[in-house]
Order: sequence, then C-alpha cells, then structure tokens
Amino acid sequence: MSADRPATRGPEYPAMLPATLEATAHPGGGRARRSLRDWLTDGLCVLFAFVMGVVSLWVRDPDATPSISVTLSLTVSAAACLSLWFRRRWPVQLAFVLMVLSVWFPHASGASAIALFTVAVHRKTATVVPLLVLGVLSPLVQFRIYRLEPDTPLVYWMAVGIAAALSVLAVVWGMGVRARRQLVVSLAERAERAEAEQELRVSQGRLRERERIAREMHDVLAHRLSLLSMHAGALEFRPDAPPEEISQAAGVIRASAYQALVDLQGVIHVLRETEPEEEGPQPTMADVPSLVEEARAVGTEIEFDDAITGLEGVPALLGRTTYRIVQEGLTNARKHAPEAVVHLAIHGSPEEGVEISMRNALAGSGARPKGAAPLPGSGVGLTGLRERTSLAGGRFEHGRTMAGEFRIRAWLPWPS
Repeated sequence: MSADRPATRGPEYPAMLPATLEATAHPGGGRARRSLRDWLTDGLCVLFAFVMGVVSLWVRDPDATPSISVTLSLTVSAAACLSLWFRRRWPVQLAFVLMVLSVWFPHASGASAIALFTVAVHRKTATVVPLLVLGVLSPLVQFRIYRLEPDTPLVYWMAVGIAAALSVLAVVWGMGVRARRQLVVSLAERAERAEAEQELRVSQGRLRERERIAREMHDVLAHRLSLLSMHAGALEFRPDAPPEEISQAAGVIRASAYQALVDLQGVIHVLRETEPEEEGPQPTMADVPSLVEEARAVGTEIEFDDAITGLEGVPALLGRTTYRIVQEGLTNARKHAPEAVVHLAIHGSPEEGVEISMRNALAGSGARPKGAAPLPGSGVGLTGLRERTSLAGGRFEHGRTMAGEFRIRAWLPWPS
C-alpha cells in the first residue's frame, strides 16, 4: 500500500450522513442505528410539526367543532407530532394513521405531511401513490368538517388545492431525496467495484510477471545448470581423463556457473521490483548454432538442419522464442535421454514463418554411469514453451511418436 493512500475507506464525517445510506449499501447488516444527523433531523421534524400545529391555532377556531373538545384535539395533535420520532421504523403505518387523524384533528396536518414525506424517502413508488391519493382526498372531508371563513365555494376549493399541493410537494421532495441517495449508493458501489477491478488487474499483472520470471528462470538456469552438472559428472566418473579434457570441462563449468549467476542476478532485479538501468542482451536466432555447439561439447549428439532464409532480418521476439524452444528441447534430451541422438530442424522464411522440429529416442543406447542420479526436472518447461509459443501467435505440440521417440514441434509466425 502506498504511503499517500488512506488506510481506511468511507466518508470523512459518517455521523453527518443518513444511516439509511449504510443500510442500503450493505443490506445484510441489519437495521442501521441512527446517526447524529438522524437524531437532529428527527428532532427538527417533531419541532416543525409542533410549529405548524401552533400556526393552525391562529388560523382556525379550536371551538369550531363542538363534537371534539379542545383538550382532546390538542392532546391528539401533540401525540401525532411526538409520534414522528418513530417515523423511520413504521413510516407507512404512521403516515396512514396521521392522515386519517388529520381529517378530524387539523392541528396534526403538519405531522401527516412530514410522515408522507418520510414514506416517499424510504419506500417505493407503489407504496407512496395510495398514500398520496389519500393525502389529496382528505382535505375534501377536512374542510367540510372545519369550514373556513368566508364559507364560499371559492375559498373551499382554494384551501383544498393548497392542501393537496402541499401533499404532492412533500411526495416529490421525498422522492427526490430518495433518488439522490440511490445515486450516492450507486456511485459508491461503482467506485468500490472499480477499485476492486483495479486491484484484480494489478494482481493479475503481478501473477503474469511472476509467471514470466519463473519461465525465464526455468529456461535459462535449467539449461546452464544441466550443462554444469553434465561436466561435473564427467569429471567425477572419469578421474583418469587427460588433463586437456579436465581443463576444458573445468572451463565450461566455470563459464556456465558465471553465466547462471548473471542470469540469476537479472531475475533478482525483477523480483525486487527494481528496474535495471538497461536490459541485458537477449538471445537471437543467430545464437542457436552456438547453443547447439555448446550442447555438443558436453557429449550430446545432435543432427542439426538449419534452413532459415533472411537470418539477419529475423525479428527479436521470433528469434528469442526459437532460441528458448531449442534450449528447452536440448535440456530435456540431456536430462531424460543423455545418450540419444537429437534430430533438430529449423526451417522458415518471412512468407511461411518458422517451423522447429526436435526428436530423440526415449532412451539412449548407453547407460548412465554407475551411481549417477538423473537430473531433476521441474515439470513446467514444456508448459512454459506452450505459453511462449501462444503469446507469439504460434502453435506448439509435444509427445511420443509411434516410432518410440519424443518429439517437439512448433510453428511461429514471422511478424511483418
């Protein structure tokens, strides 16, 4: 994790956000507890409902309806205002009860409007519409019970229109708040998903880089170390060899060990995620003959048929992939059939691409020296070659033939 990246996710001031945002973003977390903002909002709603009830006392005469006492009207209206404290837990039931009560207790009209607004915020449209219809129709009855002065049709319908408009305004405002909260949750989910996808891409990139490193380590170090092991084995089992051969074998061992250390150092640079100042030289198609001669020097018998036209114009990727395929094939032959003859053929041209064919007997004609252990294999070399060939746009095949030989065949396109 970088130093400038925050250690925790989420808003800077979570107490100032509605708790329903967290509940909507994480539906499996149960009912959300009220945040500080929710406590303040609920308190202001109760206070606003009381204020609207007091204002209605100035507009209406509390003794206008003899069938309902003033004390009962004020008590019910006050209870309706206080019930808004529980508007988040039972919004639909509370809105229905308050709108019905507001028909006979007009001082509770403010509380019913806030309850309707709450339903629009927290419930879907299918639930809001019936309550909105009730809120629009209830003034028709309310202003018949509590007549206004002057008691004329114009005043009546103006009052009904204003009350209905307030109900519509409360619903529209509440649905706007709900839409905004849904947008916030959607953007938060999209941001989290984008961050997760970015982390996945980074993880996949690291995995591909590690696979590339493992492939390079196998292709390079396995070849070098197998050469070193073959020469060391020759010195071990032929102590009476002429001094010239011992000196030559020791020189090959020294050169192979040095080159293996150089290659290993390059791999370590990548593992430490440090960019070297310049990339080391990569093998090309022109290095294949020297690779064959190097294998012959340790005793591997090779029949090499080289028929590449336009060798000087071979692209770098094509030459490097061809070199690695030949290198892995010779290493496998040295490990599993040290006495077998390797038949190697490379044909190609810019028009036809490059075809590589290697085959050798499954077991050589001679036996290993007594006490010599077979060279270990990782079992991923051929898989790595298949991946290399696929990345280069070619085809790769390997397996036993009917003639009792092991065969590797690859075709690589010649990039234009």
